[in-house]
Amino acid sequence: MPSERTAEKSAVLAIGLMSGTSQDGVDVAAIETDGETVARFGPTAHRSYSGNERTVLRRASAAGANLTDRAARPDVVAQAEQLVTVAHAEAVETVLAANAIRPRDVSVVGFHGQTLLHRPERGLTVQIGDGRALAARLGIPVVYDFRAADVAAGGQGAPLAPLFHRALVGRSDREPPVAVLNVGGVANVTFIDGEDLIACDTGPGNALLDDFLRLRTGRLLDTDGRAAQAGVVDEEAIVRLIRHPFFAKPPPKSLDRNEFRGWVAGALDERSVEDGAATLTALTAATIAGIVPLLPRAPKSWIVAGGGARNPTLMRMLAARLAPARVETGDAAGWSIDSIEAQAFAYLAVRSLRGLPITLPTTTGAPHPLTGGVLVKP
Repeated sequence: MPSERTAEKSAVLAIGLMSGTSQDGVDVAAIETDGETVARFGPTAHRSYSGNERTVLRRASAAGANLTDRAARPDVVAQAEQLVTVAHAEAVETVLAANAIRPRDVSVVGFHGQTLLHRPERGLTVQIGDGRALAARLGIPVVYDFRAADVAAGGQGAPLAPLFHRALVGRSDREPPVAVLNVGGVANVTFIDGEDLIACDTGPGNALLDDFLRLRTGRLLDTDGRAAQAGVVDEEAIVRLIRHPFFAKPPPKSLDRNEFRGWVAGALDERSVEDGAATLTALTAATIAGIVPLLPRAPKSWIVAGGGARNPTLMRMLAARLAPARVETGDAAGWSIDSIEAQAFAYLAVRSLRGLPITLPTTTGAPHPLTGGVLVKP
């Protein structure tokens, strides 16, 4: 495996794709990178899933919970995989057309796919999406199945963005250590202290709150944190819920989106929508803050990305629990909170092409730095 010092240094144009555990749609981002630094940020876009598509994905997620073979595609999972592949292809085609980018000018597409199941303790992680079909339709090489090699080697297979986070922080003048927090369906953090990286999932991000609101109100999310802002946090419930053994485990560690659904079941039955939203939002903030004692040093600043960065109630709770550290959104830091994960998979695809590691012992628990991803050409 070539070292980073011997890897080719010329930047190439790459497109990254991300469909997160919130299942809201496909994020697309183009960057120019050599797999170590980011030379330039390109266009970004979002392709939302329709209501019918979300229904199929939810059914596939429920079916995916019972999978024991990562290659198995029972009927609804096969349907969802085709849906995911087509949606990603359409998203890329829209970006190419809108920005007059020719397929031959793109070196690689990094295709994460849609996670249905993530159980690294069972050596199992399932991301649906047909990389071969995507490469054939786009006429561009595709790297996909990023997590499997790490999990097969005994790692957690998540989170995968830390090396990209380090590249972003390296472009800034922030005093270390810096924490980069992504709050999607699951929340994960990257601790960056110079070249040192530590990363892990911290606990529930938006998934529990989104599911709670969908079941109670039919709404897909707590827009602008309004429901949580109007509610009262059940602090006793927070204390009880964070006794879950996951939160005391040191990094690296990772979670399935649905890990805590049973854990909180019944805890909010008697609560109003507003009080339930407030309590679940506070749970996310509390479990993020709970990672600080498990880190070598308390971060001096936190940069927040993902859907949670658009929730001002969550941001206020984080600022209170993480004080005196500075807490700001990725947008305020000059990043794109909506596209950072897609940008990361463009970056990781180039690293994969060049045989560079995409996971480390301190980010996933892998036995040694590992490259990953499967390359398919059109």
